[in-house]
Order: sequence, then C-alpha cells, then structure tokens
Amino acid sequence: MSGKTILITGASGFTGRHFILAAKKRGYRCVALCHNPSEVVPDADGCAVADLLDVSSLNNTISRVKPGLVLHLAAVSFVAHENVAEIYQVNLIGTLNLINALASESGNLQRILVASSANIYGNVTNLPITETIVPQPVNHYAISKYAMEMPAAQFTDLPMVLARPFNYTGTGQHESFLIPKIVSAYKRAQPEIQLGNLDVSRDFSDVRDVVDAYLKLLELPAPAPVYNICSGVSTSLLSIVNSLNEIAGYKMSVATNPDFVRANEIKELFGSCELLEESIGSFRKHNIRETLQWMYQSRQ
Repeated sequence: MSGKTILITGASGFTGRHFILAAKKRGYRCVALCHNPSEVVPDADGCAVADLLDVSSLNNTISRVKPGLVLHLAAVSFVAHENVAEIYQVNLIGTLNLINALASESGNLQRILVASSANIYGNVTNLPITETIVPQPVNHYAISKYAMEMPAAQFTDLPMVLARPFNYTGTGQHESFLIPKIVSAYKRAQPEIQLGNLDVSRDFSDVRDVVDAYLKLLELPAPAPVYNICSGVSTSLLSIVNSLNEIAGYKMSVATNPDFVRANEIKELFGSCELLEESIGSFRKHNIRETLQWMYQSRQ
C-alpha cells in the first residue's frame, strides 16, 4: 500500500463512512479492514478481511497489506452498551492486537491514528478540559478507552497519535445517541419527546469537522502524542431543542423523564482544542445549528 492509501478499521460505522468520503476528496485510496468478507463498506476502494480478536488472521492480513497510514476507529462506542465484556474485548484487546500486528510490520508505517474518547476525562470541573488533565473515567466505555491508551503509549517506536474526540454528530448516526434521537423526532413531527435535564451543556462537533481533523493529523509530520478533538464551545440541550423548533417550524413539547436524569450530573463540560489548532490550524467549519439543519434536511 502506498502513502496515499489509508487502512481504516470500523470503516462501515458512522465516522468511518464520513471519513472515507472526505479522504477520497483529498485523493486518498481507502481500504477497509473488514470483520468478514460479507461486510459492506460504502465508497471504500477495497476490503482487507481480518478479525481484531483473531491474532493469527490479523497478523497475516497486516503482513500482506503492509499499510502506510492507519486510522483505527473500530470500537464499541455506545456508553450504555449492555455487554460489558464485549466493550473491553473490542476496545482494549482488539486495539492492542492491531498495534502489535502493526509493530511487526512497521517498516512501511508513516502514521497510525487511534481514536480514543474524551469520555476518559470523567466529571471534570476545571474547564476547559485540556490534554494535561488526569483522566478519571466513570463508566466501562471510558475505562476501556483509557485502558487502551496506557499500553498503546508504550509503543514509542511507532508513529502513533491518539485522538480524544468529544461529542460529535451528523447524518447517519444511530438514534441511540442523543442528538440523532431528537432530530429524528422532529423529522417525524412528533408532538412530544422525553428527555433528561435540559440545562446541561456539552461540547458538540460536526462529524465532518472531526474527520477533517483526523485527516490533518494523519498528514502531520510530527504530531503530539494526544489531542482533544472538540469545538471548545458548550451548548445546552435546551438551545438544541430551541434551534430545532425554529428549523422544523413548530414547537415540540418536552417532558422530563426521571429515568433519563442522572444523579449528580455535571452541568457543563467542554474541551480545549488549542493544542490541536496549534498543530493543524483551524478545522471547525460548522456550528451546531448548521449541523442540526444538515441532519434535519437529510434523508438518512
């Protein structure tokens, strides 16, 4: 594989599909690391079959492909995923298997970008959240991502960079995530929706901006070891509902469901993207209203 080819794990997922579209516009060839031969990856230029949990097949595939650029997105990404063992198997063991396989074929490697998560920071009150804050993960998803980061950082001889994206959304994201759930309710013209606290604020980015940042980090000659990927702005759930009221042209009734209200929930969380923008320049092209408009008008 040449330097203009990117091997992508999790390519058929929400982020992977958007990444492939953006990368191909920049002239890259995108090869998906597929779990099985029947996996469908829209717009990919090819598929290399390997299971991240099957060390033998993974090593054989990496040895054959000899990738130059790698984007590792494959993960159990839903925080409330019920199979806890699967979270650790995929997010921790699967990632380590991939890194070990790449370490054995490192001669052609130019850059590995591993997607972690800003969830690892936990309930931080010192804002904005920078990369120097010591992670304090509070759920299995976040713990699995932080557990993945620690041994990955030991491969100092590999050209690897870790990305910690905050919340991001866009067309094609599953309705199990909050923003797509709300947008879909408006697209169906529901009269009412049940949500948790409306006064909480979080850092939301557009998936198109996130994949742009990923591409720039893959191209960066000498990146830092880890970067936040975020907007640097906090947006309340109430303001999202108000924006969608305007976009959809009607006011949806919002009922507070006690089951969706978390005890001791942090009112505001947002990150700092200062280090990232010092390295790659500005990458934020869409504000949250533009993202919501895009999602509402999409057929997905």
